[in-house]
Amino acid sequence: MAERQFKKEVQKLYLGAGQEFRGEGILAVTKALLQSGVSYVAGYQGAPISHLMDVLTDANDILEDLGVHFEHSASEATAAATMAASVNYPLRGAVTFKSTVGTNVASDALANLASGGVTGGALIIVGEDYGEGSSIMQERSHAFAMKSQMWLMDPRPNLPSIVEAVEQGFALSEASNTPVMLELRIRACHVHGRFIAKDNVRPPFTLKDAIEKPSRDATRIVLPPGSFLHEKEKIQKRWPAAIKFIRENKLNEVFADGKQECGVILQGGMYNTTIRSLELLGLSDAFGESEIPLLVLNVTYPLVDGEIEKFCAHKKAVLMIEEGQPAFLEQNLHAILRQAGLQTKVHGKDLLPMAGEYTGAAVLCGLVKFIEEYAPRLIDPEHLPSAARAVPPAEKALRLVESHVHPRPPSFCTGCPERPIFTAMKLVERELGQHHVSCDIGCHLFSILPPFNLGATTMGYGLGWAGAAAFHTKETGKRTISIMGDGGFWHNGLTSGVGNAVFNQNDSVLVVIDNAYTAATGGQDILSSKATNPIRTTQLSIADAVRGVGVKWVRTITRTYDVVAMRDTLKEALTTDEKGPKVIVAQSECTLNKQRRLKPRMQKLAQEGQRVVREKFGVDADVCTGDHSCIRLSGCPSLTIAPNPDPLRKDPVATVIESCVGCGLCGEVAHAARLCPSFYRAEVITNPGTWERWRMRGRRAVIDYLQQRMERRLATVAM
Repeated sequence: MAERQFKKEVQKLYLGAGQEFRGEGILAVTKALLQSGVSYVAGYQGAPISHLMDVLTDANDILEDLGVHFEHSASEATAAATMAASVNYPLRGAVTFKSTVGTNVASDALANLASGGVTGGALIIVGEDYGEGSSIMQERSHAFAMKSQMWLMDPRPNLPSIVEAVEQGFALSEASNTPVMLELRIRACHVHGRFIAKDNVRPPFTLKDAIEKPSRDATRIVLPPGSFLHEKEKIQKRWPAAIKFIRENKLNEVFADGKQECGVILQGGMYNTTIRSLELLGLSDAFGESEIPLLVLNVTYPLVDGEIEKFCAHKKAVLMIEEGQPAFLEQNLHAILRQAGLQTKVHGKDLLPMAGEYTGAAVLCGLVKFIEEYAPRLIDPEHLPSAARAVPPAEKALRLVESHVHPRPPSFCTGCPERPIFTAMKLVERELGQHHVSCDIGCHLFSILPPFNLGATTMGYGLGWAGAAAFHTKETGKRTISIMGDGGFWHNGLTSGVGNAVFNQNDSVLVVIDNAYTAATGGQDILSSKATNPIRTTQLSIADAVRGVGVKWVRTITRTYDVVAMRDTLKEALTTDEKGPKVIVAQSECTLNKQRRLKPRMQKLAQEGQRVVREKFGVDADVCTGDHSCIRLSGCPSLTIAPNPDPLRKDPVATVIESCVGCGLCGEVAHAARLCPSFYRAEVITNPGTWERWRMRGRRAVIDYLQQRMERRLATVAM
């Protein structure tokens, strides 16, 4: 169950020629694929293109009607290898995944694909996960495109440009026999807009045709001496063909050329930010009517020398707006201009930040510096936007706030079933001391932050156990602990982690957190999901899989909220005399997905007048000691502090706020850690029965009587 459903939106994919399409960028990409006559689509979810996989899943019936095959790939490498279908056949195919980590996983297949070349159009749609909203290391796709000689498109972030980039991307790929990478930044993926649709196109050459009439060309296979010829072909044939196509089809755009003796060259993805910055300076309107010449690179690799030379020929200086580092485009720009004998001054990282996301404020400040030097008459230094001043008001306010407000690290959701696993690890740590903990990619990575402070490294998705492979020696009996999610397990961990540990006889412990989904990417189904999926195989056992590759010591915890069971099982794994790899499968459904299932059902029942029971927990303030160990061992956002109602006690007491989902962890922690018995469980009943109403009235009457009697006694004492 993905976090967002597109069942209604995908009906827009049926729109035909001349009709107006309105929607989100991700949905527009899907429509563009269908308009382009795509034969197959594959991919692996990951921000910021997770929703693209969700859209394709919900649109599976539409895809099948057009003869398009869609696969939810096991990994990015699987998705990239799928494009082998375009090597020998005129089949247009697209794959999608998160960059740069997804591109790294897919690198072997992509390198082979780029070496041999393609016959049908091959489009790799990558979510450029860079900047403030990123969840990964800060790298760019540009270096990979250069390394493998794949063409890189970075379209302006509006729907007509994105749709055209998809369509032209296929054509460019076929014209140059080279796979094309299309990068979409986070905001481009989710931008809303409209464009005039075209009819969907059924592939003229189908998968059926390819299967029934197989073809092969041994020169496309990467095997010496063919591989040496591939490199020669890239430079002598494919590169010139790509340059010709880019130039003739005007994939790059020029605006307002000739208005000034200076100009700006920018990545297509930076267009909206640049126009907004110019608008704030009074040098453009919201529709892009700029007073500063702009060369927009919708194709950032390869650059077309002639276009660069023409734009710079009569300009004193240009500013290269290139997000991220290294400054690939800026360096290329220098080489093109100097080789052409042009003395146009090139600015870039000297006026803009060397690294980091190019926010509106960052681009604005760079533009102000550039324009002040080469066209100072265009701006009024006394009336600059606040963001362009030496110390913007927002930055002053931030500095003031930082001295008074504690940072709030990201953490697990309320009721997350992964939280009790790390609570149990902290309890084991009290008895057995600290252990080296190797982390993995996923929600469980939040365990490295307070209040758990567990984990030393993370090396990649499904590489949690592999990250501890070196810590294997007979000189100590102490074992390491590795973490892996169920998504990472099926993605890469079964072979690189479990298989590797079995093969090398590693005496260490792996905890596989099985929450039934790839929760970190939006709750998509995987092989071990409990739900029935009509187009995917689910309900397979992780425990059976690890036994299948040779693990003997396997334990399954079917309810992670049982902190005592988790603690005791972890302790057993770390202290048993049995040697070899040990795996604990900790199962409980992701709370977010569970709530997505249950809340609508409960609301419907309540509206129909049926009895609905919701559990929540609370703290008895009279019993609470104010020690707050429960908070330190849980970290639940619903568990916080409140003023002590007892006038003789100053320490605040623990309290459970309304966001509680009734998972019961706080009470389990109090029991497992032998804390104060201050937690209680309550049932919130909607549409109670007659007997329950009478019983509640009776209880309230007794409680009111006792409270009034207590108040009378206190009044007597006060007198």
